[in-house]
Amino acid sequence: MTSITSGAHSRLAGLVIACCATVAFAEPQAPTGSDIVRPKYQTQRFTEDWSSLAGHDLGATGDPLDMLKYIPLSDDGAIWVSFGGQARVRLEHWQNFGFGRTNDDNFVLGRLFFHSDIHFGEHVRVFLEGKSAMSTDRDLPGGKRTIDVDELDMHNFFGELAVPLSDEGTLTVRAGRQELLFGRQRLVSPLDWANTRRAFDGVSLIAAMDELTVTGFWTRTVPVQKYDFNDSDANTDFYGIYAQGKVPGTQISLDVYWLALETEMAAYNGTTGHEDRHTVGGRISGMIGETGVGYDFEGAYQFGEVGSADIDAFMVDGELNYTFTDAPGAPRLHVGAGFASGDRSTGGDVQTFSQLFPLGHAYLGFIDLVGRQNVINFTPGLTVKPIDKLTVKLDGHLFWIADDSDALYNAGGGVARPAGSGHSSEVGAEIDLLVIYQIDRNQQAMLGYSHFFAGPFVKQSGGQDDIDFAYLGYQFTF
Repeated sequence: MTSITSGAHSRLAGLVIACCATVAFAEPQAPTGSDIVRPKYQTQRFTEDWSSLAGHDLGATGDPLDMLKYIPLSDDGAIWVSFGGQARVRLEHWQNFGFGRTNDDNFVLGRLFFHSDIHFGEHVRVFLEGKSAMSTDRDLPGGKRTIDVDELDMHNFFGELAVPLSDEGTLTVRAGRQELLFGRQRLVSPLDWANTRRAFDGVSLIAAMDELTVTGFWTRTVPVQKYDFNDSDANTDFYGIYAQGKVPGTQISLDVYWLALETEMAAYNGTTGHEDRHTVGGRISGMIGETGVGYDFEGAYQFGEVGSADIDAFMVDGELNYTFTDAPGAPRLHVGAGFASGDRSTGGDVQTFSQLFPLGHAYLGFIDLVGRQNVINFTPGLTVKPIDKLTVKLDGHLFWIADDSDALYNAGGGVARPAGSGHSSEVGAEIDLLVIYQIDRNQQAMLGYSHFFAGPFVKQSGGQDDIDFAYLGYQFTF
């Protein structure tokens, strides 16, 4: 695919902003039909079921978008299609990016998603989702990255066959390009914060039975090629089994999983070679009796080989929370902590935990300096809703290196600071302030500010200046 010029790219990003602004200030929608139950918009759009609109006069609901969500293609309505999409724009401001005093910049990220969900009866469907992710000039290290730009591509493209197992059970086979999302996304996520999101090519087998869902999958990663169509990576296989459900007779949620990653060439703290890594783990969440205290804990162990070296790594992460439901704004307090192992020596066996394909952004700070590898983190926070539709969240993060013989890794799994570059284990601290205003069902505005306080380890390894990150975003979903 021929690359567009920087000027055209900037004009295209400007068009996204203009379109979003036009929608944002449009007249409020008329009241919708009270007897229509619409699904909530989901992170993975293919999990939405719009068949609830069947049989309604969609031209009289008061919401013109309803006419796009259910369009019968046959007289009996057995064949139908749903259209949807999303436009998002985000202005980012950075000071001292990567602790570099001259690394200051402002730029705009914009993306468009559009999908069609075609149903052929109750058991067969095809889902297609295209995307275009763009950026104005980004003069920070790395320039326009693959998480920023994917000019034009097919993000999801799969066929699906659903076979009833019983009155409350279904076996679904999904084949093609698809997103993966498991649990709280600590290890496997579409990474919605990134402008380009994450996808895989392969096959998923999903058995859904009452309150239990078991997913088996075999996939290959799909690296972003900014100005060409994306192809799966034949050198990286990702497969496994993920089960999630309720403990019988309780409201306790329980996940158990086995995830396998094979890469042709990997490097961890001086050890290189073919990687065959297996992750076994589990997650438990729920409420502690009648106390009102919620909990979410996850742990995982990794084994396998990198070249001729053995893998022996693990991670634990958890959170406790409490919501003051009777207080103004329903404040929710939470405290989290985590540990991801690091390598005990350069070369030889590998103790560095691999974070796989995570949403680290949500757990380890919005600046994305720290990933879930060789790290200890402590995270207190507060969420409050001062008025209807407005959510304010304030989080703090404290970071330490888990093992001084290993590196500091960033949210992408890359080396932020090499092993031995500092003798202190104290990386630093971060504060994240996030303000979200849900304008209506379709529109959301976001404002955020983050500050990273450089600790002794950072200053010893070459960084001196604190990092500031601010952003303003708008999103329209239909």
